Amino acid sequence: MLPLICIDVDGTLVGSSHVPTEAVWAAAAQATVRGQHLALSTARGAFGPTLDYARRLDPNGWHIFHNGGALLHTGSGEIRGSSIADEVVNAASDIADAHGWLIEFYSADDYTVETENEIAADHAALMGVPLVSRTRDTLQSEIVRVQFVVPTEMASKVYAEMETQDAVVVGATSPVQPGIVFVSCTRRGVSKGVAISRIAKEMGITSADVMMVGDGDNDVEALGSVGHGVAMANAVPAAKEAASYEVAHVDNDGLVEALELSTTL
Repeated sequence: MLPLICIDVDGTLVGSSHVPTEAVWAAAAQATVRGQHLALSTARGAFGPTLDYARRLDPNGWHIFHNGGALLHTGSGEIRGSSIADEVVNAASDIADAHGWLIEFYSADDYTVETENEIAADHAALMGVPLVSRTRDTLQSEIVRVQFVVPTEMASKVYAEMETQDAVVVGATSPVQPGIVFVSCTRRGVSKGVAISRIAKEMGITSADVMMVGDGDNDVEALGSVGHGVAMANAVPAAKEAASYEVAHVDNDGLVEALELSTTL
């Protein structure tokens, strides 16, 4: 039985129903009873329903937000953030302005967006928070992630514009907001895989004892760096290639299958 299971949110924990199913919550509760630690590992921020998911998975453990840009302990409330350089934030802002792309700025537990349009409103609804446009200088703590929210056909252009910046740039999607790509920029060296290794070290285990369940491009590195990478049936090809196992589609409770698999390894 594996002691640590890291779980992506969009496309893994949450499918087209917008919320985890009762079958998923039941399987998670059984894992907790078995003594397994379930850690959220997501590009989302530590607020709204996402933070509630983390608390329900493990009310007294470390969870990964912002693709590793922040770790939060649900018991103590401690946050360990990795701020992104001001020059990267400014460059991303200038690029977004030049192309008319939607851009968001995140601290560990808050976010800002300066544009109120349909994409921004849909994304706020996905995260379960009100859409309130305000400038990034209203954030109360350091920026750990910058994110472009663009139509799928624009994603490659975002990557091209950001490739010269000193940052990790990776995309993700959600079945809740089809046709949109979330292109996140975090500090160089930040990733879900690195964050998982830090949690494992806190627990006195190695990454070889960890399962990661995911579906997106931002899960690829983590899926390949743990001992047991599990890709959802709806995962992108790169995620499936990096994983050691594949389970059912998110809408068919593939995560339940992954949690059951963790008891046999």
